[in-house]
Amino acid sequence: MSEEKRKKGIKPGQRRTWFKCVKAILKLFIKKPRFVFLGEEFVDCCLVLSNHVGASAPLTLECHFPKPFRFWGTYEMNSSLKEVYKYLSEIYFHQKKHWKLFWSKLFCIIAAPVAYLFYRGLTLISTYRDHRFRNTLKESLKTIEAGASLVIFPEDSSNGYFNTITGFFSGFVTLAHICYKQGYDLPIYLSYLRKKDKVYIVDKPIRYSELMESGLDKYQIAEELRQKCNALGEMEIPAEAAQ
Repeated sequence: MSEEKRKKGIKPGQRRTWFKCVKAILKLFIKKPRFVFLGEEFVDCCLVLSNHVGASAPLTLECHFPKPFRFWGTYEMNSSLKEVYKYLSEIYFHQKKHWKLFWSKLFCIIAAPVAYLFYRGLTLISTYRDHRFRNTLKESLKTIEAGASLVIFPEDSSNGYFNTITGFFSGFVTLAHICYKQGYDLPIYLSYLRKKDKVYIVDKPIRYSELMESGLDKYQIAEELRQKCNALGEMEIPAEAAQ
């Protein structure tokens, strides 16, 4: 089924009724962390960047993000059940989570069908590393134009998920630039989930125009924000900022 057909009848950022029921159950197990805002709280039509922490950050934001939004997710997650099984067993659990391949493939016999349905409930925007990335940008712009936000995990997790992020992909900078040219100077919220403390630290938002005025190219911007994201994870939380 195409991405367009899956979204038919659903406004960007909204979830189907059946998936809202699933979320209600998830919230029994995924408790809301303590959000710490170093600036203003989330506004409508913004771009949120976060570390990944495996599935922890996506599930936390899906359950507790206060605004309509959509995730970016690798295209395999929006593919057939066979492709979802291959992605989970060979990439997510084996390559990124470092499970033994045998156990990963065995576990995903059960996990893949569940994840397949769950991914469809998320209405993910598919991401690519080739010319099809244009489709990602087009769908993302439509989401912004409809007033919803975007959540992106730019972390390079090829070798796993680590407390200190080793790399940021720069696709989000390209998106922000295209939105800017269309009249949307997106507020960008950099955030870090510190799972052990059950704290989600959110930096004060920065407009894309401010990043553009710095004179840095997209790779340098991504690197600068990567360093800031790591700094969020290491900072002491000001008492007056906690909530």
